[in-house]
Order: sequence, then C-alpha cells, then structure tokens
Amino acid sequence: MNANLLRFFMNIWPPFIGAGIKIERLSQDYKNAVISLRMGLLNRNIVGVHFGGSLFAMTDPFFMIMVHHNLGRDYVVWDRAAKIDFIKPGKGKVRAQFEVSTEQIEELRIAAADGKKTLRDFQVEIRDSSGELVAVVVKTLYVRMKRPT
Repeated sequence: MNANLLRFFMNIWPPFIGAGIKIERLSQDYKNAVISLRMGLLNRNIVGVHFGGSLFAMTDPFFMIMVHHNLGRDYVVWDRAAKIDFIKPGKGKVRAQFEVSTEQIEELRIAAADGKKTLRDFQVEIRDSSGELVAVVVKTLYVRMKRPT
C-alpha cells in the first residue's frame, strides 16, 4: 500500500484519534516514520501526565508494518513481545522516530531464509518537545518465511 494512503487511514482510525496519536511522516520506502502523541483530556492520567498506555499505543504497530512491507508477502511478521521503560513523566506533545535499516532487513531475510522463526528486537525512544527522553520501547518481532501451501 502507498505510504501516504496508509498514513491517511491510520490517522483517521478511531483508536488513534481518541488517543491523540498522529502519524506525522511515513517514508515511501517504509524505513522511517515519525509518530506523535498530543496531550489531551482522554490520554491524561490522574496526575496530569501522559497515560502510559497511550505512550505504548503510539509505538505499537509501526515496526511490524515497516518490516513486513520491506520483507514482502513471502514472510510472516508479527509482534511477539514488547517492553516499555518509563524514564520521566511525559507532558505536552511527544514524538517517536522509527528507523528500519536496509541492513536490518537483509539480516532478517538471511536469518529467516530456512523457514525457521527469527526473533529480532527493535528499539524506539519517545521524546518530549524539548528532546528529553520520556520512555524507551523495545519491540520483539517474530519473522519467518511463509511455508509453501
């Protein structure tokens, strides 16, 4: 799917709208994305900072989408595990910049060539508008070549 079209549909997807999540940029090669989360009444916790679930939700599907697009239809890619470390309270608008390199894609292609599962960690930082680190998210992707049908 064209990256601009996917970005458009994800930006009008009700769970993202309700959480205040916006895909600011998704490169045409699906190797770079910038996601933001604005502070609002619906994603604020009891002490007035970003709800941790919203911080996590803003990172949820992107590495899986980016890797799957770059590997192609011959591969199964899904999220296997995730971990979030909260560094400091998030206030205002926060952003996460996702990067998937050509080298990472080729490593996965080689590792999954025999049809066995491969697990790979990808990390993204969530930063506030002043550039301070708010949280670090590690996503573990499951990747394998599809079995012949």
